[in-house]
Amino acid sequence: MTKADIVNEIAKSTGVEKAQVQQIVESFMENIKTSLTNHNNVYLRGFGSFIIKKRAQKVARNISKNITITIPEHNIPAFKPSKSFASQVKNIKK
Repeated sequence: MTKADIVNEIAKSTGVEKAQVQQIVESFMENIKTSLTNHNNVYLRGFGSFIIKKRAQKVARNISKNITITIPEHNIPAFKPSKSFASQVKNIKK
């Protein structure tokens, strides 16, 4: 499902114009990105959490140049689904 599909589904189910729904979805995603860049996690009860994970420094190899490199410590965004959401996905029958 793409962002356009999400906008279409929300517009169809709520009766709101697609342009307004598009703006709301864009604003929602921008707010999540802004919160994470300000080191604030986002918690959506019943859905999940957008969190910042810290990756430790590690040593890796560049096999094409046959050298060892050090990857510095860094933060990455991550999503952790709620227990109810995860159990719904787990129980899907094919």
